[in-house]
Amino acid sequence: MHAGNLVLALKQCDSEMQIQGMGGSYSQAAGVQLTLDYAEVSVMGFLEVLLGFRKVLRALKIIKNDLLVFRPDLLILVDFGGFNMKVAAFAKKNRIPVHYYIPPKIWAWNQKRAFTLKKVTDEVYSILPFEPSFFEKFGMRVHYVGNPLWDEITAYLPQKLFLQQHGLSQAPILALLPGSRKQEVQAMLDTMLSIVKEFPQVQVVVAGVANLSPEVYQDAVDQGIKMIYSQTYDLLTHAFAAVVTSGTATLETALFRVPQVVVYRTSFISYQIGKRLIRVPFISLPNLIAGKQVVKELIQNEFSAHHLQKEIIRLVEDLPYREEILKGYDQVIEKLGRQSASATTARLLLGKK
Repeated sequence: MHAGNLVLALKQCDSEMQIQGMGGSYSQAAGVQLTLDYAEVSVMGFLEVLLGFRKVLRALKIIKNDLLVFRPDLLILVDFGGFNMKVAAFAKKNRIPVHYYIPPKIWAWNQKRAFTLKKVTDEVYSILPFEPSFFEKFGMRVHYVGNPLWDEITAYLPQKLFLQQHGLSQAPILALLPGSRKQEVQAMLDTMLSIVKEFPQVQVVVAGVANLSPEVYQDAVDQGIKMIYSQTYDLLTHAFAAVVTSGTATLETALFRVPQVVVYRTSFISYQIGKRLIRVPFISLPNLIAGKQVVKELIQNEFSAHHLQKEIIRLVEDLPYREEILKGYDQVIEKLGRQSASATTARLLLGKK
């Protein structure tokens, strides 16, 4: 999504620009000639990456060859640090300028990787307001360009008949956002669904992703729980509270000012490795940006039906608690600012003021 919006902003500056590389449906719709669909290498976790390593190596080989054939005027990397850092090193070695939009979360673990990032990039564009000061400690000048979620939210137009279209009443809606990857949904959804019967006074709705196999949502369908695909912003517009898998969706939920509990679970091995490496006190973006706990995080073993039910009761019934979360969201929004990250980054990339 962020890559696609950046491409659209670049095309507005120069409609004749040729762009190709690895991406998904958003990038392709924006005008990128896809060399490779990113879904082929979209894995998270230490063990999961090892198990999918052959696919990663194959994709890396394809992208390296494409860089040598296409010989771009510059390479734009978007997020996806484990893969893109290798691409950056290869491009730099072959004298292709490297620009990194949404850099790796180096501040979270193995912070010395900042020296590698400095070595293999020409410019870095950050979407998190605390990153430039972090990178300064390593002698790097990083541009804070705002957060691209504002581009999406600003362009979003609510569906006026959303409730009627999906057979929803005026009762409070509890939104379940289990993630955008198959791996995440399989790890999160069952526990989310386990508490539904405890809240008969609310409407529970699962935010589905259309490009995932329907099988990953079968348990929700079997239980008669409402599924709504590819309309997460409409769902958040009407939601009273939410259970959200850690990731970008936690910040989207905050920007829509929906009180939430953040959850995450991964494989035992990945969690044990991560627990020993992670150097930040939180995993959710609202908490990281605020520099304090704004929303409750239930991670690994704490993500249980018991703890989740307890937190949802607070979100639904405890009005002072809800108000405290909303005040925290206001602080997050103030720190982010409202500039267009896509337009700002496009101007910097093209050297336009």
